[in-house]
Amino acid sequence: MNAHPSSAATTGADLPLVELTHDAYGVPGVVLLTLNRPDAFNALSEALIDALQEQLGALASSPARVVVIAGAGRAFCAGHDLREMRAAPSRDYYTRLFARCSKMMLTIQKMPQPVIARVHGVATAAGCQLVAMCDLAVAADTARFAVSGINLGLFCSTPAVPLTRNVSRKAAFEMLMTGEFIDAATAQREGLVNRVATADELDATVSALAKSICAKSREAVEAGKGLFYRQLEMGIEAAYQLAGQTMACNMMTDPALDGVQAFIERRGR
Repeated sequence: MNAHPSSAATTGADLPLVELTHDAYGVPGVVLLTLNRPDAFNALSEALIDALQEQLGALASSPARVVVIAGAGRAFCAGHDLREMRAAPSRDYYTRLFARCSKMMLTIQKMPQPVIARVHGVATAAGCQLVAMCDLAVAADTARFAVSGINLGLFCSTPAVPLTRNVSRKAAFEMLMTGEFIDAATAQREGLVNRVATADELDATVSALAKSICAKSREAVEAGKGLFYRQLEMGIEAAYQLAGQTMACNMMTDPALDGVQAFIERRGR
């Protein structure tokens, strides 16, 4: 893998808060973003949120085909940095903080590239939110997930938004009300993650998923991701109208016309 660390925001050891790796797993077009606060379990400090926002925003207009988000050290992401949050409490500060974090999370959904969460350890609170906001997720069989704010007297309101759009209503409510962990198998069964692998096979599983997407038409993938999220928020008639328009535009691209023609010729042999 060819690493190209960002210099926009760094840790105390002058290491990037978000490490950037191009052609990750040896797959051209796959970009790996690694949260790099291992001693803090990759908690989302203000600086880390801003660094991730910067990288995602830049990648959205880049030639990248797939983005993978991972965590350094033992955890994927332990949520917000509670020490930082508690240092100078005020409603205005918290409002700004959660708005910044929500903007970063929404950037994942709005960018044209599919984003895969690579979860090797715990993903709690806003860390679980990050997994839920990614388009796809692959977890090690030892990974665990929780929205544990309720245990501290704080309902995980912002993590609830993507969580309830991923897992069943009662499963989400139980996680939010109890703060209890679920394991990777349960997360897969409930729809929070797509695939589960052993720790030794995690990278190979992520790589295979990313490679499969990269092999598809860029135009179709980008149009498909945009349509997928927009139609979810619509009534069924409006969704069909948008889907028809999107498919008509997609059909007029060279990859689609060539792909359909090749299929016809194969069937005609």
